[in-house]
Amino acid sequence: MHIIGLIGGIACGKSAVAAALAKRGAVVFNGDELGHQVLEEPAVRDELVARWGRGVLDSGGRISRPAVAKIVFAGTPEAAEELEFLEQLVHPGIRRRIESAIRQLPDDSVPAVVIDAALLVEAGWSSVCTAIAFVDCPRDERLRRAATRGWTAAEFSRREDAQMPIDEKRRRASHVIENSGSLEDLEAEVAKFWTSLS
Repeated sequence: MHIIGLIGGIACGKSAVAAALAKRGAVVFNGDELGHQVLEEPAVRDELVARWGRGVLDSGGRISRPAVAKIVFAGTPEAAEELEFLEQLVHPGIRRRIESAIRQLPDDSVPAVVIDAALLVEAGWSSVCTAIAFVDCPRDERLRRAATRGWTAAEFSRREDAQMPIDEKRRRASHVIENSGSLEDLEAEVAKFWTSLS
């Protein structure tokens, strides 16, 4: 069974690639969704409240991701320290969930597992992957896509600056999937990648 890690810049289209791989029978684990689950764990919530105060909770007493984002993506040296704290707290829980779920999959019926995680390399999860695909997309197009999420160019840059540089991510990949064209073009790229694994 292949374990495929998807990496790339913000708004590069990793989710679209993951969906195309899912159509081919791959089981997809989304790092963001798993991160949300870890933030729901009482021990994690309590540590964040102890560090940042009750202002990081929403009206229902759950961790507010926008409130956390304001702290860790402020673009200051202090914010970088807070982001490191958050990652050290959350990443081990995400990895445990991924590894546990993989162990429960039947090897004979699942051709591949996909880990769609922005910080795959930084978190050390690439060590469990048999292939790492970098989803390539020009910065201008990624900025345009991020704007549809309500992000300003400044917010985009702050968040991307908190990640490993794009060129370094590409260097760490075993494959590159081009995503600067249409959905049909992307489908052809994914088909080529999928064939290369067999």
